[in-house]
Amino acid sequence: MAHDQSEPSNHNIPDTMAAMLLTGHGGIDKLVYQQDVPTPRPGSGQVLVRVTATAKNNTDRKAREGLYPTKDKTETTSFQTGGTPTLTFPRIQGADVAGRVVAVGAGVDSERIGERGLLDFNLYADERRDINLTPDYYGHGADGGYAEYIAVPADQFHTINNPELSDAELASMGMCSYQTALHMLTSAGIQAGERVLVTGASGGVGTALIQLCRIIGAIPYALSQQDKADALIKLGAEAVLDRTNMQDFTGQIRALTQDKPIDAVMDLIGGEMTDLFIDSMIFDMNSRTSYPRLSIAGASGGNISEIMWTRIYLYQVQIFGVSHGTREEAEQLIAWIRSGELKPVLHAAFKLSELHRAEEYFVNRGSHYLGKIVIVPDAQWQQHGAPYALTESP
Repeated sequence: MAHDQSEPSNHNIPDTMAAMLLTGHGGIDKLVYQQDVPTPRPGSGQVLVRVTATAKNNTDRKAREGLYPTKDKTETTSFQTGGTPTLTFPRIQGADVAGRVVAVGAGVDSERIGERGLLDFNLYADERRDINLTPDYYGHGADGGYAEYIAVPADQFHTINNPELSDAELASMGMCSYQTALHMLTSAGIQAGERVLVTGASGGVGTALIQLCRIIGAIPYALSQQDKADALIKLGAEAVLDRTNMQDFTGQIRALTQDKPIDAVMDLIGGEMTDLFIDSMIFDMNSRTSYPRLSIAGASGGNISEIMWTRIYLYQVQIFGVSHGTREEAEQLIAWIRSGELKPVLHAAFKLSELHRAEEYFVNRGSHYLGKIVIVPDAQWQQHGAPYALTESP
């Protein structure tokens, strides 16, 4: 869908805005829609963005529900890899933000006003480009895009002029999913020609992984529900294994790969399936040319996996925990978006005021769900959201 690139430079910025505030850990009742939230102002080196679309990520729900324990599995908490908690309330969630620059802070060229772009969602701890040891992000450690405006670093709001991409489609390609996916692949050192099993393949990270595998020349095998097989194959999957039928999983893999083991697994599921994923890599070590690798960036099937350590060290399985990525990876993704090598996988759009409905739909999504949901401010709905409104009953 083509879109209007124009944006008046004399845009009147209101003192208050509509936003969805997360008021504490808990259910969707902790998300409160308010229309009198103070509008942020851009600081030095920042731009003020009028939000047109923000993609929803599973981390929004997990942070809200406090599902990031690292010591006590019963703890209700969000992650604090830097040592101290950064999620404070009230907080505006929403990491993958698309929109238009309407004002600039000190040190930023005013000619950027009117630019459409996509946010690199990371709150980087330092200027290092190739490592990100204490990842945090907009929507968690700072206010995000479930609002009408957001102030962000100018160098992290990347201009995307592609006329074939609508704002909603652009938001669906946001860094939270795509950068996580790329970091899973780079951490495991995936090379062209390698066979890669992508679990949770129908979600945002999964669909990103499939596309990224093809860009770098790897061969992605998807694990999902079979009614999504055609769409995933069209996206680039070599084949789709049925997540509802895990009987003789290694046998299913062998039938698809001509008896060759999977080189690496990109795991978004965890739980009891982890052992099966390891099996798919180690059944014929003599035919391997590299170590088995397991990149982990999710646990939709369970936060606890029981694995015999002898299976890990005797088969020399390399395990990579992945959370976010680096500045270099973000810039590579932006280049692929601009070149058209990455394609949007947009499922539907919801109004910001209807975020409760979007959350319920996301949790209870059915067999037809593929890709990303985006949240559009009510004031932007007709132009940027209505064309992608959900057409099926949630």
